[in-house]
Amino acid sequence: MDSREISITAINSISAMGNSPGMIWEAYQSPDHFLQKQEVGGKSYWVASMGEGTEKELVRLSEENDHYGHLDRSVLFALDVARKAVEQAGWEKGSYFGVNFGSSRGATGLFERYHQDFLHQNTTVTRASPNTTLGNISSWVAHDLQTRGPEISHSITCSTALHALLNGVAWINSGMTDQFLIGGSEAAVTPFTLAQMQALKIYAGGEGPYPCRALDLDKKLNSMVIGEGAGALCLEKANRKKALAVIAGIGYATEPLAHSVSLSANALCFQRSMTMALGAMDPGEVDVIVMHAPGTLKGDRAEHNAIRKVFGSHQAALTTNKWKIGHTFGASGMLSIEMAIMMMQQQQHITVPYLKNLDHPKKIKKVLVNAVGFGGNAVSVLLRHPEND
Repeated sequence: MDSREISITAINSISAMGNSPGMIWEAYQSPDHFLQKQEVGGKSYWVASMGEGTEKELVRLSEENDHYGHLDRSVLFALDVARKAVEQAGWEKGSYFGVNFGSSRGATGLFERYHQDFLHQNTTVTRASPNTTLGNISSWVAHDLQTRGPEISHSITCSTALHALLNGVAWINSGMTDQFLIGGSEAAVTPFTLAQMQALKIYAGGEGPYPCRALDLDKKLNSMVIGEGAGALCLEKANRKKALAVIAGIGYATEPLAHSVSLSANALCFQRSMTMALGAMDPGEVDVIVMHAPGTLKGDRAEHNAIRKVFGSHQAALTTNKWKIGHTFGASGMLSIEMAIMMMQQQQHITVPYLKNLDHPKKIKKVLVNAVGFGGNAVSVLLRHPEND
């Protein structure tokens, strides 16, 4: 990685856990999950939807002007977290900074609704195309904040948010900007998306106390659950004074696949991305790994195998948040970054309640965050506590 130091100076998220740092940290202290059975498209699914307080906030946002009332939930999520992150960082509206918001699915709910109307009427409305293109998430965030820097949108499935972070790091290291707002947003609790996940035979169907058993290597069934969520963070060049965390390393890799939706047994892509992120660092210096761990049989096992290959006997403590808030697809990496930062701030390891005999670190100074998506595109980001030199 370039010698230029890059800090995370603000982060904000919304998910089933809530819409404020205090609420989210409190939720992490509880052994309870936020998954619930919900009727979607006439069928019952385990999902993790936004809470009542967040929904009210989103309604207020959608009523600000006529344009916002026609936007997809994924865009409203992004507007909400972007505003709060920028305010927290102290960036001025209308100033020069880049924007990169990604999403795996984009305006899924709006697209499904427009398509249903088209099937019945053989026509659609004027807003259908501009409000369902993937680029409209970053475009609306940039419009809302009146930014003067570059704006980027992309979809790299479930590693989208961490790929946005890679983009921000690259732009800052290039010297073309000193600040970048990055994020991921997903509002995929929709009939067609849920049907797709069920068709893959990876969706949770159990009735136990924990429907999603992410990181449980002894589970007998796939247990992935979709959750809604979004997160945004502010990257700045060499701002140790305001830093919540410092980016100590980044890694990325794509592996040849035998199947379009599964990793190799030992997740070669994760082995490569984690090794790249660590660089010359001793793996024993990493205190915690926030795993991607989607709750699938093969996905969880492959990532765990990769960690054992890279870390050997220097086993870091492992954790994940998908058992609690579901898999938020393109936003999931951003929520994992927030989890890592909170653990470093509070010096408390967030555990998975149904797992036994897991390591608990005495200190949390360095945390590795993983994400991977369909196509074997893995990203690993190594974070360092700002006071840890």
